[in-house]
Amino acid sequence: MVAYFQLQPAEAELQELAEQYWEKAGEKEQRLEKAAFEAGESIRNGDLTLANLEAIVRWKSERAVQYLIGNSNEKIRRVLGVAANPEASTETAMKALLELNGVDLPVASAILAAIYPERYTVLDFRALEALGHARHDVRFYEEYLAFCKRLAESNIVKPQSDLPAPTPLRTLDRALWEWTRSHTG
Repeated sequence: MVAYFQLQPAEAELQELAEQYWEKAGEKEQRLEKAAFEAGESIRNGDLTLANLEAIVRWKSERAVQYLIGNSNEKIRRVLGVAANPEASTETAMKALLELNGVDLPVASAILAAIYPERYTVLDFRALEALGHARHDVRFYEEYLAFCKRLAESNIVKPQSDLPAPTPLRTLDRALWEWTRSHTG
């Protein structure tokens, strides 16, 4: 399946929208973005450190920063070395970054965009919305919930009575979450 994108704003509006973005960004957001791209340049120049990685991740997702400490300095150096290699394909660079704790697809895209802003852009739900991919709405959640309830009610999982919220639905949620974690690392 090939994704379909349709630009929602008028092409003539894009430059002005970009200017408005920066004008409306607060001082903190501007500082974080500047620091992220400085860190990306440092990584591109061979400074493959947690401090540089953290500056970029903080810009994209402050709450993801806490998970970075779960990565060894050696792993960070190795992964950033792959991502910063100008010969690396997008797939190779992304897969390497996704090995890090605290890095999901949007964060990995932000890291690549900070390292090579001429080659990569950030995958973000707001940008996707502007390309015709609406955020998941209440209706989507209702369909998702109904599907999960059908699964949970089919007795394929049992309540985990010794854990918080001992329901089949919560057990299913844990199982789905764990499957994703175990299949993306």
